[in-house]
Amino acid sequence: MAAMQTNRYIHPLPGIVGACANRLANSPLLLACRRAVMSRLPFLRLASDVRDVVYCNWVVDAAAVAHLVPQGVTLWQRDGKTIFTILTYTHGHFGPAFAGPLRKLFPSPLQSNWRLYLDSPASDATVLFVKNILDSALHAVGTRLFSDALPSHYAPAFSHRHQEGRYDTRIDPEQGSAPAFECSAQATGTRELPPEFAALFSSWDEAIAFLSLQHAAIAHAEDVNRLAHARIELPVDLAAVQPLQARAASPFLNAVGASTAPFSFAVPAVAFQVLSEHLL
Repeated sequence: MAAMQTNRYIHPLPGIVGACANRLANSPLLLACRRAVMSRLPFLRLASDVRDVVYCNWVVDAAAVAHLVPQGVTLWQRDGKTIFTILTYTHGHFGPAFAGPLRKLFPSPLQSNWRLYLDSPASDATVLFVKNILDSALHAVGTRLFSDALPSHYAPAFSHRHQEGRYDTRIDPEQGSAPAFECSAQATGTRELPPEFAALFSSWDEAIAFLSLQHAAIAHAEDVNRLAHARIELPVDLAAVQPLQARAASPFLNAVGASTAPFSFAVPAVAFQVLSEHLL
């Protein structure tokens, strides 16, 4: 069995800046101090008016992603197959929910979240965060310092553009720890499941609901070898989901056997919130 993956942060820029970022993001002492303090305080809810959300989904062999799954976690799977998803989006003023209208003062980074799905009831649908990429070093290092549920990496060359039904995404980590990814997707009127997804779901609507409606996420906190659990609110309007025809490329995808064109769709906008987080 392959060894469990590492999500250790590596800053893409060399020199003093990169060394300082690496020390901050990977410091067990700082993480322990933050946990000790934050566990005694109410959770600061976070909100973002997310837009241009592009989902790329692949059916893969569960054995091919076993090294991504922490001990004690059970993947959703059917006949040895499971689903790997990359969703990329633009934040809309990501910041504390209590800020209200003042949240418009907060920046809107790009984010790409790579995940697997857990064997959980629909009422508590949960995903496993595998990778999390941001185009902002401040947000990447900040989420490392203040969250256990987002294994974040910084990609200095990260673009995600939407124009007239076309979405183009490029993630270039340069010398950093983020995975590389490229995707081009075009809106289409066809709401059909690829054969590999039709074997898992009875309809397009059922597949979309499964892939987009989640209530929680977990991630592996490597320094303490525990799971971080976050409650999220993601009220996707299923009627507004747009089917896409996409092509994507990534060495990471090749490594997990995601070699076919992705089953892809877009969510134009959704009000996202992080409601809580704690270590299990």
